Amino acid sequence: MPLLEVQNLVKLYPRVTAVDGVSFEVEAGCCFGLLGPNGAGKTTTVEIMEGILPASSGEVRYHGEPIGSRFRNEAGILFQKTALQDFLTVRQTLNLFRGLYPQGYDIDELLRLCSLQKLADRDHRKLSGGQQQRLLLAIALVNDPAILFLDEPTTGFDPQARRNFWALIESVKARRRTIILTTHYMEEAQRLCDEIAIMDRGRIIARGAPRRLLAEHFDDVLIELPREDFVVAARELSLRVIEGADRVEITTDDLDGTLKTLLAAHVPLRNLRIRPPNLEDLFLELTGKELRP
Repeated sequence: MPLLEVQNLVKLYPRVTAVDGVSFEVEAGCCFGLLGPNGAGKTTTVEIMEGILPASSGEVRYHGEPIGSRFRNEAGILFQKTALQDFLTVRQTLNLFRGLYPQGYDIDELLRLCSLQKLADRDHRKLSGGQQQRLLLAIALVNDPAILFLDEPTTGFDPQARRNFWALIESVKARRRTIILTTHYMEEAQRLCDEIAIMDRGRIIARGAPRRLLAEHFDDVLIELPREDFVVAARELSLRVIEGADRVEITTDDLDGTLKTLLAAHVPLRNLRIRPPNLEDLFLELTGKELRP
């Protein structure tokens, strides 16, 4: 039996259908990514799954039963924004939240898990952005949850802080916890998620393991060039080209032939990059939209 089941979920507002018949299952121990452009309905879906919003119709089941007290005791949530009690240290804040649950982590173990030992006696208001997010993760983990919701957990992070946070999430995954992740960062989804569901306009339009989805939708490679290197003559060629603000992407299933064509058109190739398609390319293919915060 799946740990979590979402069945025909619908959320209606007066002028919009935010979620339109969404169904999927999440197996225990899986990191499941729910991804989509802004306005796709993913945040609404997750908030219904968390029990924050009521559904217009449909159901969310945990261990085969409607979500209730067991789910609330066994779930952890890292929200995009969380207001904490002022004038408390990191340790005091964790003790406050730990007291809300019948069981959970020892606070010292939790501090070690989230690399907060040296910050335990610091006022939480004096933490940096990355440190604050580690504290919020520790709060989400305080009851040692069986299922953890992470709503865009690394938005605003610099690359180093983001990778440090990923390492923490991977340590949670190693404990066989189930994770529901929403994110705008494709590298994050590809690194952390065992399975993803892509939403657009309130519906799921693709679902599966990232590698399998890419294999299903692409048998090509992509050639990237700086826009200024894509000379006028090349624009007359019969190539599958997407022009961005500062780069040009050419999709091809005949790499050798395409390179010869570009050379014949006197396109400089010194800054050329060849890569396989990634999840961002899949989003463009399926939705026509870039995934951006």
